[in-house]
Amino acid sequence: MKKAKLSNKELRTLGFSNPEALLLISREANRLLKKRLLSKIDLLQALREMLDNPQSNQWKGSPLLELSELVKSVSTTLLPEPLSIGDTKQVSLNQQPLPYTVFGKDKIEAGAIGQMDRAMSLPISISGALMPDAHEGYGLPIGGVLATQENVVIPYAVGVDIACRMCMSVYSLPSAQIDNKRNNLSELLVRHTIFGVGAKNKEHVDPSLFDRKEWSSTRFIKANRDLAFSQLGTSGAGNHFVEWGELKVLVDAPDINLPVGDYLALLSHSGSRGFGNEVASHYSKIAMSRIALPKEARHLAWLELNSEEGQEYWIAMNLAGEYAAANHREIHAKIARGMGVSPMSTIENHHNFAWKEKLPNGKMAVIHRKGATPAGKGDIGIIPGSMTHPGFIVRGKGNPESLNSASHGAGRSMSRAQALRLFTWNDLEDVLKKHRVELLGGDIDEIPMAYKDIEMVMDLQKDLVEVLAIFQPRIVRMADADRRRR
Repeated sequence: MKKAKLSNKELRTLGFSNPEALLLISREANRLLKKRLLSKIDLLQALREMLDNPQSNQWKGSPLLELSELVKSVSTTLLPEPLSIGDTKQVSLNQQPLPYTVFGKDKIEAGAIGQMDRAMSLPISISGALMPDAHEGYGLPIGGVLATQENVVIPYAVGVDIACRMCMSVYSLPSAQIDNKRNNLSELLVRHTIFGVGAKNKEHVDPSLFDRKEWSSTRFIKANRDLAFSQLGTSGAGNHFVEWGELKVLVDAPDINLPVGDYLALLSHSGSRGFGNEVASHYSKIAMSRIALPKEARHLAWLELNSEEGQEYWIAMNLAGEYAAANHREIHAKIARGMGVSPMSTIENHHNFAWKEKLPNGKMAVIHRKGATPAGKGDIGIIPGSMTHPGFIVRGKGNPESLNSASHGAGRSMSRAQALRLFTWNDLEDVLKKHRVELLGGDIDEIPMAYKDIEMVMDLQKDLVEVLAIFQPRIVRMADADRRRR
């Protein structure tokens, strides 16, 4: 079997642009892969965490310690070389961050609060909020909501997986189908889903999205069109999933065709794949070459929407949103076709996106929701838990203190590296058995104990959303993992 290897292209995508840094990191990373101390997916995720917080001490006692020390030593070389697109503007942060509302502050790590403080210290920031599932991310924390002046957008406040999306198909079939037809339902997931970094799909149900003129609107988009087409209908690694579950509708919701009752439902979570990643990386580098912020805030550089690059990013971001939606349609259509049954209702929403919206004071702004669900008055959304804990269909209450937002999930309580150190496959299998959940693929870093208590998170945002239905996962499909760590 061919051994996994990390390429220089993959390292550049993460942010290692300096040739010397590339060489050092590549050697150590591939040494770890050669020794089979962890899978490639886990290594990529660990490198992302190291890049975001090079000074972290979480790697002590881990096989990744030497790699983390290397990342720390080269972290000053990770800023992209200034691009010859105009003068770089030196910008300072305000001395004091603007005030913002934090939902469940005592449940949120200090690092996420610090990141939000920096974002609220930007001279272009207007307002913000932090959701109860918040934890550290890149630039803006996961669970961060940031309103900026209406003429600017921050690529890293949108995120790398642009328009990461939730989608649910509800079938007019009893939830007991999960037990009665378990083998058939599991087989449908295996046959009609494709997971993993770089995963591609050759059989498309509806590729009509690629007829849109936006795919020819900029040189960058045209250059990445083939990549996007090849990955249509696939899901990534990490916390991306497609799963069967039991949906209990608590109140009649005629606007989404859901009467009170128990139903079989299919829920998926994934985003804009390699295309979104390329958009984020390319335009973040341009933004950082335009706006030079202090090192600790460098990922919060912005693009002006009246500039050529700002317009290009806005087009690409919105196209990534349409593409993410098409990804889910492909997956759900294949499974519905395999069942021979059409869903009675489909519900979807995305996060990791920027919207032009009006603030409570009537002023227009760009609202960045990095791992936060739109929750304007009447907005329907999906907030998932973990592979064993419930998710929720919700209706937004339009709370101005949260900028019409809510959490996008339970939120991590520990990093992936910590989860890999603390837990074993036996731990994961025990919790799956306890909750009667079948896992197809997956890895220890997604163990439910690595997440916050979703019930607690929902209680902290009861002023933000109304719960319409509860979804209990039962058959979960995720990217395959290297189980040699057992």
